[in-house]
Amino acid sequence: MLKRLFPHPWLTTLLLLCWLLLMNDMSPGNLVLGAVLGWVISFAIGEGLWLQPVYFGRPWLLVRLWLHVLIDIVVANVEVALLVLGPTKRMRPAFIEVPLDSTHEIALTSLIAIVSLSPGTLCAELSDDRTCLIVHVLDLDDEAALIAQIKSRYEAPLLEIFKC
Repeated sequence: MLKRLFPHPWLTTLLLLCWLLLMNDMSPGNLVLGAVLGWVISFAIGEGLWLQPVYFGRPWLLVRLWLHVLIDIVVANVEVALLVLGPTKRMRPAFIEVPLDSTHEIALTSLIAIVSLSPGTLCAELSDDRTCLIVHVLDLDDEAALIAQIKSRYEAPLLEIFKC
């Protein structure tokens, strides 16, 4: 019975906290309004918008992935700065298609964020069937090497981390 009245208590609490932070006021009226809004939103969502369950296979691999991403971002910043400050005819922009092995929402979202955070690359589109990622590259030297780098350096660890 309680589960039917409060289907997602953590979401209700999180929405209440967000409401209070946005309002910057802890008055009783804001507490009641935030609680009611949190309950109504979490009740209205139901089970339709929830993602697949997340299971961590090798969480320590996440630290190694973060280090790879941070190093790649620093290196890409230097490369893009040199490219932008140099002659523009050196640039070779292109769109590439990266085939994907995962369809897990969190793994795909993480991969898209990682690729887009790295200067010089931007995810332009995810195919409707989630099997291909279209990436815009500011300076493409070797398409096959870049695809292999994205798959081995980012996607493979994400597959292991999220047990996809």
